[in-house]
Parts: sequence; structure tokens; C-alpha cells
Amino acid sequence: MKIILAGYNLDFETIRDFQKLRPEVQDLTPETISAAYARISRSPRPVDELRAVSRQEVEKARQSNRNIVFEMGHSSVAEHAVFNIDVLGVSRLLVEEIEKFRLCSYTEKSQRYVRLKDDFVIPEEIRGTPVEVPFVDVIGRQNRLYHKLFEKLKPHVFEKHKDLAADPANHSLLEGWAKEDARYAISLATETQLGMTINARNLELMLRRLAAHPLAEAKEYSLKLYEATKDTTPSLIRYTEATDYDRLTRRQIRDEVSALMRQEKLKAAAAPAEIKGEYVSLIYATPGGDDRIMASLIHSSSDLPMSRCIQVVSSLDRREKESLMKAALRHARSYDPVLREFENAELHFELLISASCFAQMKRHRMATLTCQGYDPALGVTIPPAVSEIGMYDALMEIVARSEDVYDRIKGLFPPAAGYILTNAHRRRVSMKINVRELYHIARLRADTHAQWDIRKTAAEMVKLGKESMPLALMLATGKDGFESLYSRVFPPEPTSGNKP
Repeated sequence: MKIILAGYNLDFETIRDFQKLRPEVQDLTPETISAAYARISRSPRPVDELRAVSRQEVEKARQSNRNIVFEMGHSSVAEHAVFNIDVLGVSRLLVEEIEKFRLCSYTEKSQRYVRLKDDFVIPEEIRGTPVEVPFVDVIGRQNRLYHKLFEKLKPHVFEKHKDLAADPANHSLLEGWAKEDARYAISLATETQLGMTINARNLELMLRRLAAHPLAEAKEYSLKLYEATKDTTPSLIRYTEATDYDRLTRRQIRDEVSALMRQEKLKAAAAPAEIKGEYVSLIYATPGGDDRIMASLIHSSSDLPMSRCIQVVSSLDRREKESLMKAALRHARSYDPVLREFENAELHFELLISASCFAQMKRHRMATLTCQGYDPALGVTIPPAVSEIGMYDALMEIVARSEDVYDRIKGLFPPAAGYILTNAHRRRVSMKINVRELYHIARLRADTHAQWDIRKTAAEMVKLGKESMPLALMLATGKDGFESLYSRVFPPEPTSGNKP
């Protein structure tokens, strides 16, 4: 066995400084690694030798990439070229579109930990229109309320949690709780920044999709992202222009749905449902999900075909099933992902959640997550602490002003209307996850350290999941509650003393 470090990411400024010192060096591109790895399947030579050849013949490496990725269709070769991208001065609304791309990594400026300034994006769609002035006015009011809420919430939080406040080490945590509740007043136009790690295959897809997006900010982002990366890997990024598939498909589906909803026989079903606050609804669960997971455990631990494994599970009694499932969970700790067999049962939820909650939930990218737009008709989520300090009416006044401007923008250019809505506004989200991913959500988001809004949502998801699959989810809980739950599921065996 031989393990060789083939490369790693460097700050681009370092690479550029080296290029100034050694302008004759032409192989400072991740394309050479992609080309070398592409040749592994067709060459008997050691891969380190293939990399050396690629570095010596960059243009040949690029031509090889073009042939293999675009002519032969082996797009995974482009995944070996990886970029680290700084994204600055974008709105929170655009970030939601950027982070739809699942096979990338993002670290975003947190509104829980960073006290915000008053930076915001004015959408190109409303610049120079009659709604620009009221848009800027309401943003200013939102931001002023944010600062006022923080100043009132901070002493309230410290007073409410005197035990924690007694230790200066907890002051940053308590301030964070005040910030995370104050942020419900600010808009989705608020500027943010993030660090993004993305491979060339997903970069090309992101460029193409956002070039087709109706928002001008998304189109500008696509263009600037292309300008920042096009010279680094020209052989791996080709299809970056907006396509009819990306531009028109969603619009035509909406048109079809609207036509269906106008049909007399469907009008009752299309009537708006009564809204009763936030909710988590389990729409679908794999029938016999516990049994499906246990059949998978038997399959991977035997030489039986899956059809026989299913028969075996159907013949087990409750005690035997519980014993089998416990064997899969007995040695798990709070940091261990459960076995991959747990991915064979799924749960499909509908969530009605705030923008603040969605900003966190969208980070769980191993889910099938689709959503409707933010809709003032769905109401808002008000942090309990805001009511406790007597600022409920002040926040609701800002909500009302925001919704007035929302209606005016929607009349001009509907896709841009969401910029003015606050983190308190809600949307409907469809989220399909497997049991293994629900364990991950539970440990991270049902934990006491999680923000209260998403903690409440995650706890309800776990509760509904356990009603459907009690055996598979027997250890699903937040990290802080894991040891306690574990001791109930696996009580320590009594030790027998020596008889005299």
C-alpha cells in the first residue's frame, strides 16, 4: 500500500504570488489532477506518474478533459477539480438559491452570532421605480427595530438565565440568544457573506441554473462567478448559459397547476386551508419502515436474497424484532451516524416554518427539499422573548409595513417581492428524508444548544417519526439527551455480588 498526497487547496493569493515569481510555470491548475484521474481507468501506469505527465503537458490534459467530460459524458471527472469561493454582498434571499445545490459546502455569516449592521441589497428590479423609496424606508425601520430589540433582549436574557450569566464564559452565548431573536425583524434583503467549496461539475450546474433564474441578483451572481473561475479550468466548464429547461420548466408547471385549480371539480380542493400557527405534518412514511430496515440488516449480515429477508422479518415477534434493532444501535454514541441500512425507510414531512427556521433547515442537504415562496397569508413567527419584553406590537407593525411594500413590489415584479419580507415570515416546505438523516437532524437540531425555532420543529419531526417507526428511531434525540435516552433503552445490567 502507498498513500500519496496529490494536492490540496491553497489560498489563490498564494498561487498568484508564486505565478508572478515563476511566470513560466503553467501547471497551476486543478485540471491536471482531473486529467490524471480520468486516465486511471485506461492506463496501467501508477497514478502519481499520470499526474506528472499531466503537469508536463497541460494542453494535452485539457484536451483529454474535454473529450472525457463532454464527448464521452464522464462528468464525474470534473469533480476532482475543486474551488474555494468567497461570496460577499449578497442577499439572504439569494443565498437560499445558492444553497439549493447539495453537493457543495457552505459556511455562512450567522445572524445568531454576528451583530448585524444595516447593509442590504436593493433589487435591480425596483431601482428607479415608485416602490424604491418605500422599500428603503421599510428596510431602515426593520433595521432600527432590530437594534432596539437587541438592546432590550440582552438584559432580559441575562436576567432570565441568571445561573448562566453568573459565569462570564457564557456571556457570548446569552448575547447570541438576544441576537437570534432580534433578527426576526430584519428582511431577506439583508446582506450576508459565505465561503463556498464547490467542484467544477457543480460549478457549471450552478452557473447555468442561476443564469436562468428570474432574479437579476441571481443572474449577476452567475456572471461574476463565471468571471472569477473561467480561466482556471477552461476544459471542465462549458455549458454555462441559461437553457429553456431551466428558464421555462417551472413557469410552465405553474401555468398548468393554475389551469387545474380553475377547474370546477377541483375548486374545493384548491380553497386555502385554515392556518393554525406553525405545524409539522407527516405526509408519508415507508409502510412497515421498521421491518424494511430490519430486512436490510439481515440482508447485509447474511447470504439471503432480500425477498427472503423480508419473509424472515415477517415471521419475527415483537421481542425478536426489538432485539435485532437493538443490536444495530447498542454500541452507538451521540456522535455516531446510524448504519446505512437505516436509509431504506423514508419520511415525508410538510413544514410551515419561518424564514429564520428555514435558513437552518436548508443546510440539511441530504434531503429532498422543495418549497413554496414566502407568503404573508401564512402569518409570522414571533419569538416568545419579544413578547416578554413588550415588543410584540412593535414587531407586528414592522410586519404590516413590510407586507404593504411586498404587495406593491409583487404588482411590479413578483419574484422580487420576497426581498422585503422578514425572518419572521413563513413558507411551506416539503422535506423527504430517510431515517438515518432524521437521526442527524435530531442530534443537531433537537439539542438544547440549537436555536429554539428549529429545535421545536425538529422535536415534532422526531415525535411523528417515532409514532411510525418506534424501533428504528428508539435512540433519536438531541445530543444533550442521548445518554439519558440510551440508559432507558439499554438499562445497565445489575451486577450480581458473590454469594457467601
